[in-house]
Amino acid sequence: MTKPPVILIVGPTAVGKTEIAIRLAQRLNGEIVSVDSRLFYRGMDIGTAKPSKEELARVPHHLIDIVNPDETLSLAVFQRMAREVIAGVHARGKLPFLVGGTGQYVRAVTEGWSPPEVTPNVRMRDALEKMKEERGKEWLHARLQTLDPEAAQAIDLRNVRRTIRALEVIFSTGRRFSEQRGQGGSLYRLVTIGLTRPREELYRRVDERIEKMFADGLLDEVRALLEKGYAPSLPSMSAIGYRECVRVVKGEWTTEQAKAEMKRVTRIFVRRQANWFKESDPGIRWFHPSHENIADEIETFLRNSLETSVL
Repeated sequence: MTKPPVILIVGPTAVGKTEIAIRLAQRLNGEIVSVDSRLFYRGMDIGTAKPSKEELARVPHHLIDIVNPDETLSLAVFQRMAREVIAGVHARGKLPFLVGGTGQYVRAVTEGWSPPEVTPNVRMRDALEKMKEERGKEWLHARLQTLDPEAAQAIDLRNVRRTIRALEVIFSTGRRFSEQRGQGGSLYRLVTIGLTRPREELYRRVDERIEKMFADGLLDEVRALLEKGYAPSLPSMSAIGYRECVRVVKGEWTTEQAKAEMKRVTRIFVRRQANWFKESDPGIRWFHPSHENIADEIETFLRNSLETSVL
């Protein structure tokens, strides 16, 4: 049985995925399925560089604005939602375009992962958070390293939320987190497009995007979220941009300090994204968005790669 086709567009923050994905989806009778964990949250638009209303109107989009900032969306639940959406796109005779930079979510949907469906244990999570405050994130990560070296290697030391989730799953099930992920064959006939730019050009685009966020009202967006009662300690509010702006709103930092820190940590984030999707990966066809006819080049490649009635 022939697997249904799915186009995956990956690349680092600010590389230009949104515009190219929309143009390709318009040309190839497609719909866009977001696999960017930052776009889940309602009311968090500017700081996540969420597609504008005009962009969203050009082609159907899915899995954007699906939870409130104080709600949790596990990897297992997201995987199930994404696969249901993809099935619906295929049922309509259209081509799904998965777009995003969150490697863990991309892999879960496209590579047949079986993430553990362990219900969040609030009491245990609070206890782990307290340990982090008392002993530091380094101690917490070292604990994970002792219990599950493979999981510790895959989880960045700075990603405290994932470290805590891994420990929570281990303590709840008595099994290693890495063993529970599981991996099977992909459900789809996957064609992966990677977008890349020279690092200095990418950093310049990051800086310009951050300046635009502040010009567009990022501080007001953060104030509004705080006024609605969303605590700065929420995982959603710890995202790049929001945590820095919270400090400005509290009077701890100036706007310029927040901008500088956002630029610094976004550069780190860009380098970490590259670990998920490497330019040496033979399964990814890389393109440079700065080329004038880039959409034409990618469209030709896709038409040649997929022989399907959808196209």
